[in-house]
Amino acid sequence: MALILNEEQQSLKDIAKEFLQKNAPVTHFREVRDTQNQQGYDNSLWQEMVNLGWSGILIPEEYGGFDFGMIGMGSIFEEMGKTLTPSPLFSTGVLGASLISLGGNDNQKQSLLPQIVEGNLTTALALEETNRHAPFSIATEAKKEGDNFEISGEKTFVIDGHSANLIIVASRTEGATDDASGITLFLVDPESKGVEITKTSMVDSRNAASIKFNKVIVSQSEILGEQNNGAAVLEEVLDRAQIAISAEMLGNASQAFDLTLEYLKERKQFGAVIGTFQALQHRAAEMYSELELTKSSVIAACNAVDEKSNDLKRMASLAKFKAGETNYLVTNEAVQMHGGVGVTDEYDVGLFMKRARVTEQIFGNSEYHLDRYANLSDY
Repeated sequence: MALILNEEQQSLKDIAKEFLQKNAPVTHFREVRDTQNQQGYDNSLWQEMVNLGWSGILIPEEYGGFDFGMIGMGSIFEEMGKTLTPSPLFSTGVLGASLISLGGNDNQKQSLLPQIVEGNLTTALALEETNRHAPFSIATEAKKEGDNFEISGEKTFVIDGHSANLIIVASRTEGATDDASGITLFLVDPESKGVEITKTSMVDSRNAASIKFNKVIVSQSEILGEQNNGAAVLEEVLDRAQIAISAEMLGNASQAFDLTLEYLKERKQFGAVIGTFQALQHRAAEMYSELELTKSSVIAACNAVDEKSNDLKRMASLAKFKAGETNYLVTNEAVQMHGGVGVTDEYDVGLFMKRARVTEQIFGNSEYHLDRYANLSDY
């Protein structure tokens, strides 16, 4: 398994870096935040990303996509992590595109995937129901009513759930609350009667939503994948999502580290540049080492997706665990080394710490993935 990018992959990463630094620096994130943009992202920037082909990276060519693979998507997310770029790429280009590609029937793929590629459709996955990641703990119920289903329940932490054109809902059609079997995925129009969406703003100023489903009627044709077997598709898609967010966390930590190095070279205390203090040099060296280990973990996980590795689950959890631990370490150290100004809004470094706290919780924190990795390894 190669732990370096090939020429095409490196080219995509370079293009992403140049585009994001020019069009979506941290000042762009601040503008979206300070203007209280209702979508949570700038639509014109999203359309430029679509024009670059980013929304179709994980979509097969037969549906208008580019099928460039997870290495390509991971490279983009790493660069987005460095600039704190808000966009629906995660909820649509990773979650929605993967769910429909892997679970959809021919009609659903032909209808929905080209719309994602063209930027005409955004999606959200309504999965979580508790304050911790528990993918199969589904109490939201879909009862059979004649030829249709009636969905009732509540979902929390639905990323981009307030702005998506299509919501993919994990519901229980059979079995007990914590059973992996009996879960069915439904395609739900957010404008449907009985859907109540409440936008929430998180500590990193990104947007999610709480969604209530009150006897929402959906047809049999809106089932995504097999009835009662949604967990199979869901698990593979969550692996991809965990890897993508790990790549963003790597970028987040890398940029926080770079900002800190710059500060260590400029800030003077006791008549000397603080970067000359050996204790701070040791702490910086530890951060660098952990970043390199994280980079290898993320690339290995991306490769596991592209190579359809049997070890994908373990690699996804390894990447998410390592990225979470490293991001926590680096952003904490970054703020501490900046001193009191590190938590002021004037300095960017505090924004990276806030984003780190949220991404840590998306689809399982480090503790969750350490336990999952151990179980998958028969410990």
